[in-house]
Amino acid sequence: MSDENFNSENGGIPEETEQTAKWYVVHTYSGYENKVKANIEKIVENRSMQDQIYEVCVPLKDEIEEKNGQKKVVQRKTYPGYVLLKMIMNDETWYVVRNTRGVTSFVGPGSKPVPLSDSEVAAMGIETSVFNFDFELGEGVRVSNGPFAESTGIIKEINESKRTVVVSLSIFGRETPVELDYGQIEKLD
Repeated sequence: MSDENFNSENGGIPEETEQTAKWYVVHTYSGYENKVKANIEKIVENRSMQDQIYEVCVPLKDEIEEKNGQKKVVQRKTYPGYVLLKMIMNDETWYVVRNTRGVTSFVGPGSKPVPLSDSEVAAMGIETSVFNFDFELGEGVRVSNGPFAESTGIIKEINESKRTVVVSLSIFGRETPVELDYGQIEKLD
């Protein structure tokens, strides 16, 4: 590491790290998006590449589906056949991602990956989606939909990567932890 990239104010982390990390898109076999995500995350952990590959995501959108008169919220892939990665592009990261089982190619002309522009990232809502969640541990919430609709409880855990919370609900007089999606809860009035 050269001295010009070294910044002692932030604990010795190279300044270039977050600035050069960009969002890239990889094409996968249809239906393999979640497997590819899990495989890349496992490789990142095994090879200690957290400082090069920051985030792997399969964008999802909530849709209301009606079956037998019952409405339920289901999550569908926003871009089927694609996985998004926030990473620093270099020979090692390119090789690791490109050779992950289920990945067919990076999106870009020929074999050259092209990062998403800031406006594309903003339009997809990739980075802002995590920060729109304004609940805290210990906060009282109401379940807005699903089998526990109208129940109230306390947030016990928040899992940002899965976009879920564990809420302690009183079911049949017993405190029961229930995992819910962010979209299934609302603040108490």
